[in-house]
Amino acid sequence: MTTHIDRKLAELGLTLPAAAAPVASYVPTVESGGMLYVSGQIPFDADGALILGRLGEDGCDIAFGQEAARRCALMIVAQVKAALGGFDRVGRIVKLGVFVNSTPDFTDQPQVANGASDLMEALFGDAGKHARAAVSAPSLPRGVAVEVDAVIAIA
Repeated sequence: MTTHIDRKLAELGLTLPAAAAPVASYVPTVESGGMLYVSGQIPFDADGALILGRLGEDGCDIAFGQEAARRCALMIVAQVKAALGGFDRVGRIVKLGVFVNSTPDFTDQPQVANGASDLMEALFGDAGKHARAAVSAPSLPRGVAVEVDAVIAIA
């Protein structure tokens, strides 16, 4: 069955990836108290390769970071679908935490984070509008450019 989210993904030219398995001692999602907590997701490109880099060096600019953040958000959506069996129970994207692998002088973390935020709003409409933190990190797991976690209200 094709859902509204599936149609929006197709309109955006995106394919929902398979939900990534954890790489350490944690679970990808936890459902508790009407909320779904999604562990930090890292970015994979359309071919399944990690998006690596440090914003502010080696040509890693805002647009590069936004695409990495968008890919993290896409993986969050995949984790939601895997955890809930679809999107019918999604009430609202409550909060995103966006971690940007960046140099000390890079200060455009909010613009990078927009890659994830804009995708959530494009897919979920007003229910995709959320609170957010966008912070710098001196390094991230496996050398990825961005990592994003989420809190989602569910029915």
